[in-house]
Amino acid sequence: MVRQILNPSSKEIEVKYLILFLSLLSLSEHGFASEKVEYVRVYKSERRLELISKNEEIIKSYKIMLGRNPVGHKEKEGDNKTPEGTYTLDIKNSKSNFFKSLHISYPNFKDKLKAKLRGDDPGGSIMLHGLPNDFTEMNDWLNSVGLGDLSDDLVRLSLLQFDWTNGCIAVTDEEITEIYDHIDVPTKIVIKP
Repeated sequence: MVRQILNPSSKEIEVKYLILFLSLLSLSEHGFASEKVEYVRVYKSERRLELISKNEEIIKSYKIMLGRNPVGHKEKEGDNKTPEGTYTLDIKNSKSNFFKSLHISYPNFKDKLKAKLRGDDPGGSIMLHGLPNDFTEMNDWLNSVGLGDLSDDLVRLSLLQFDWTNGCIAVTDEEITEIYDHIDVPTKIVIKP
């Protein structure tokens, strides 16, 4: 028995390599199973985004960054909140100011109506995106959190520890590329508190 474990037969080796080959064959270039992304689910309080299959299985999960004021549903322009509810990823932008982005269909009719009744502008331009291409528009905030004097590379690393967007959902550039390549538009996104 010990000899078999230490010196497996050529048939056992062939079976192991066949299993390994078939496992690798079922993965795409980014380590995804060949299963199609049915929708995207976000848990704001857990800072987690999941790609979900038709069978309700998690294909892949990502750590996310949210708006600077992450608790609660976005109600108006400038509140720095990330929306909550069911929306659609409806437009892909490969030339975004944030590496790549997928537009989230906020505000919907209900969001617009509630904002109008309050006398507010609901805001818009909510995206799922990567890190900023440059930090010019963020200088005041970077200075306020002590990151203003760092190099761009160090700022990029530091941003992973903050909720820093104006209401968008952010991931790393590598992750947005992976998500971007595996999501068709339109695709539903469910954003939970």
